[in-house]
Amino acid sequence: MKKIIIIPFLMLLFWGCVTGHEADRVSLYHSGEKNDSLMIRKIYDYALSHGESYENLRYLCKSIGARLSGSSQAAKAIEWGKKVMEKMGCDTVFLQPVMVPHWVRGTIEEAAIVSDKKQIAEALDVCALGNSVGTKEKGIQAGVVMVNTFEELKSIGVEKIKGKIVFFNRPMDEKLISTFHAYGGCVNQRVGGASEAAQYGAVAVLVRSMTLHKDHFPHTGVLHYEDTLHKIPAAALSLNSAEALSRKLRLDPTLQVYLNLSCKMFPDVLSYNVVGEISGSKYKDKYIAVGGHLDSWDKGEGAHDDGAGVVQSMEVLRVFKAIGYKPRHSIRAVLFMNEENGARGATKYEEEAAKNQWFHLFAIESDAGGFTPRGFSIDGDSAVVGQVKAWKRWLTPYGLHELEKGGSGVDVDPLKKQGTVTIGYRPDSQRYFDHHHADSDVFEAVHQRELELGGASMAALVYLLDKYFDESPSKLPKPSL
Repeated sequence: MKKIIIIPFLMLLFWGCVTGHEADRVSLYHSGEKNDSLMIRKIYDYALSHGESYENLRYLCKSIGARLSGSSQAAKAIEWGKKVMEKMGCDTVFLQPVMVPHWVRGTIEEAAIVSDKKQIAEALDVCALGNSVGTKEKGIQAGVVMVNTFEELKSIGVEKIKGKIVFFNRPMDEKLISTFHAYGGCVNQRVGGASEAAQYGAVAVLVRSMTLHKDHFPHTGVLHYEDTLHKIPAAALSLNSAEALSRKLRLDPTLQVYLNLSCKMFPDVLSYNVVGEISGSKYKDKYIAVGGHLDSWDKGEGAHDDGAGVVQSMEVLRVFKAIGYKPRHSIRAVLFMNEENGARGATKYEEEAAKNQWFHLFAIESDAGGFTPRGFSIDGDSAVVGQVKAWKRWLTPYGLHELEKGGSGVDVDPLKKQGTVTIGYRPDSQRYFDHHHADSDVFEAVHQRELELGGASMAALVYLLDKYFDESPSKLPKPSL
């Protein structure tokens, strides 16, 4: 009888010890989760009730305006960015010199369909592509060859293309849910179309704008010339004008187009990246960076591209300072120069990081507009991606449900050389290309709450990265459960 009594008693005692340890573990887990949840809530509460990103964007767009690299407006934006981050109370703010291209659009941008009587029959909405050479003083008038792909251009050959204007008319695929995927499927005709056409003797290039929105705004964007080929003028047509020209060409393949551009490239000029920093309390020489590009095209005001990313990145630092969060790693906001037509700022920042041994664990770029947050794409190994996905329980309540492996951004991409995990902030993409590189990219196109939610979302992710990673993303953090 005694054994029968003692054994259950010992088992009960043992079970009590086990369940006690389990209770402690569960208690610690819930305590940690509660603290993280409360901190993220605090970040959002402050950003949404005391946000300054919208008014910062207003000033950047309305008082400074479009900020093409090498322009006087870009220089004003640099000084503005430095002053704003100094006012925020950053521990360090500095300018990083970088030589950038200086391309000027000029005052003349004309295109038109010419009638049989050699008179203007229909004006076309047109703008020069960035880095394009201009036409001769009186412009170019020539027949038009319409194609969708480089392969089609090759199949037509020199005989039918020489002396003509090539019209690239491949549309963005409207069936793709991600408009960035649709953009990626056709942007090569804008970037490389001029050199592709030049090797077959074309005298100029027209490109259908990279947008799904049918209006009269032509969308500019960078083109790259092959140094070994003749440089020919290149311009974008609005969707309405591209549709009109394609219809008329199907009816009359012999029609001609007149094109006149006064754009010109000048010698490189000195410019700057702007860097603001909160020093880390434990890993001062290891960095988590957030950033956007301060330059913009000279169409519109550069509100979504990338004024939004600039003010959201600065807001991450401001919110941390305001709520008293002291990060373990140094947190930087980098306002990159020259993303649009050269990416010189990104290259220079990586060079300086290597030279000065600034090791970046993570670098997040916001360059997809100021729309409603959807999540982040992580350019890192599966273990890091998996850890970020594990944070969905904290991030999903704020609409951040898209946490997937994917690309990041032009400005942070060079940092991958030092093993940095790069991350792209991903807001809703449906309206971005309505405004991208066009006159419609103005302050009024940005919604205050959407913009402020984006800055809070970036700050929340930086907080989690800062807390749960130590010296290297390759060293997984201890499980938070």
